[in-house]
Amino acid sequence: MNTILIITNASVKNNVASSILHIHREQNIAKNIHHTMNITSTLVELFAIRCGINQTIQLQDIDYIIIVIDPILAA
Repeated sequence: MNTILIITNASVKNNVASSILHIHREQNIAKNIHHTMNITSTLVELFAIRCGINQTIQLQDIDYIIIVIDPILAA
């Protein structure tokens, strides 16, 4: 069973959203940083989730995708 774990965190400063993704698959961890402009704080979490899903659907043989939105609570 191939499971992807995505831990994401996003923030907004001066209408620029930054999303940091840590994608964990088996023993591999990838870190991705995405930026977008003119976004409100209510859409930042959706932006982070979308970035994570877009990164993982490019991988093959994935059965499950687990997304952790708040890494502090996950710890």
